[in-house]
Amino acid sequence: MSHNTFGHLFRVTTFGESHGPAIGCVVDGCPPLIAIEASEIQRELDRRKPGQSRFTTQRREADEVRILSGVFVDEASGQQITTGTPIGLLIENTDQRSKDYGDIKDKYRPGHADFTYDVKYGVRDYRGGGRASARETAMRVAAGAIARKVVPGLLVRGAVVQIGPHAVDRDRWDWDEVGRNPLFCPDAAMVPMLEDYLDGIRKDGSSVGAVVEVVAEGVPPGLGAPIYGKLDADIAAALMSINAVKGVEIGDGFAAATLRGEANADEIRRGNDGQALFLSNHAGGILGGLSTGQAIVARFAVKPTSSILTPRLTVDRQGHETDILTKGRHDPCVGLRAVPVGEAMVACVLADHYLRHRGQIGAVRAWP
Repeated sequence: MSHNTFGHLFRVTTFGESHGPAIGCVVDGCPPLIAIEASEIQRELDRRKPGQSRFTTQRREADEVRILSGVFVDEASGQQITTGTPIGLLIENTDQRSKDYGDIKDKYRPGHADFTYDVKYGVRDYRGGGRASARETAMRVAAGAIARKVVPGLLVRGAVVQIGPHAVDRDRWDWDEVGRNPLFCPDAAMVPMLEDYLDGIRKDGSSVGAVVEVVAEGVPPGLGAPIYGKLDADIAAALMSINAVKGVEIGDGFAAATLRGEANADEIRRGNDGQALFLSNHAGGILGGLSTGQAIVARFAVKPTSSILTPRLTVDRQGHETDILTKGRHDPCVGLRAVPVGEAMVACVLADHYLRHRGQIGAVRAWP
């Protein structure tokens, strides 16, 4: 199986399966002399790991990361720093329950990649989905923790802005609230209602989708490249590569189609600091494939978890019609744990484009 690597200069390769002995990744192209500790990577992984609330899968994985290579303790400062060589990261799987999947090993789960993997490769790992499992995204989060440190002053944050049909009230947006509740919700007033809603979904043995918004601040202007290296195209591709994601929009996205030209255009003035001051951000911080220096705003839609307790029609590997009921431990809303994954993917893309910009242009150009 190819295509397990993304990025150009900041390159990430992941490996491992959901029910294998371990998952891991190699981060190549990270500049040297960046201070990084395993605890910083662990902090991001702890936000994604399963079993932290009744709204996520009860699989109990510590997701303890080990740095295998690419770092060195600087004697002068005592800090652990990157060396510029490949950074190897590993997480052991400790709570696999492969027997949960024994009854369905010859059946294709609707909504999963079972059929498509089998028809392409002639083999599939039925134990939790193998490489198609969201378990793989833990290593993206680990890589993203390193990527965040590549771009000076970068701040990447995400939040769940919609669960099922219920959207947050943006007038009550509070970034601090995101870390206080298990739903990654920025609207404190919505949390009790959303928890009751998800409890009902969970008790029904069903699932529901969500919309996640990622905002990157401190992005210098000029990142990206025209035509085939557009920053928004790479962000969209990175977010679409996350399991269960079915749609991505930048800035106003599809809502831009409802606006008139004078409402959609982000007018520009000269700010008090002498720099360009945009009066709005309908474009989501990207124009012509290049960053404007504003906050980059991206949203992605996550479909309902495909593994549910309601029997569904399917076929088996021999082509016989049958039905299937998926047992085991599954997220009633997989979109919740997608927040740190989306942040990580945006951070990796920005780190890659920052290094590409530095390689071609050098320092960020002063304006005017």
